[in-house]
Amino acid sequence: MNATSHHCVIRERFFRRDRQSVPAARKFTHRALADWELVEGFRSADVLLCVSELSTNALLHGVPLGRGFRLFLRYGGDVVRAEVHDSGPGVPRIVDAEDGEGGRGLLLVAAFADRWGVSERNPGKVVWCEFDVRPEERVDPLHPAFRERAKVWTQLTPGE
Repeated sequence: MNATSHHCVIRERFFRRDRQSVPAARKFTHRALADWELVEGFRSADVLLCVSELSTNALLHGVPLGRGFRLFLRYGGDVVRAEVHDSGPGVPRIVDAEDGEGGRGLLLVAAFADRWGVSERNPGKVVWCEFDVRPEERVDPLHPAFRERAKVWTQLTPGE
């Protein structure tokens, strides 16, 4: 096992129940992928699409009035994982395409992510997806330049 599989870099941010939260979550994710040097040559568009879908689903189905959702991004060298935590009831599922206009977000997540799933949370749930990082795409989180960028990131304000 390589050294990067033991160390994980985590980014997290809370988003209000607001229609601007989906583009903000996408921007937050893009910034993290860029800092992790996973924009060029990595499936960053797939990650952004899935974060958009999971965030939209949380806003439409999982975030009660007056609440929000939390987005966690994790990178440990082998996998990029996105998790959307909300406090709403219900278990997300892939719906049949003939059921109507909506409900295809998880179908996209299942098609583009390497893995996805739902975990329990009290209250609510966590919907997550993972993307494998090929060896040539890996950045060592222990590299001094990487740690310096992570240090700068943690000094940014939460609303940044």
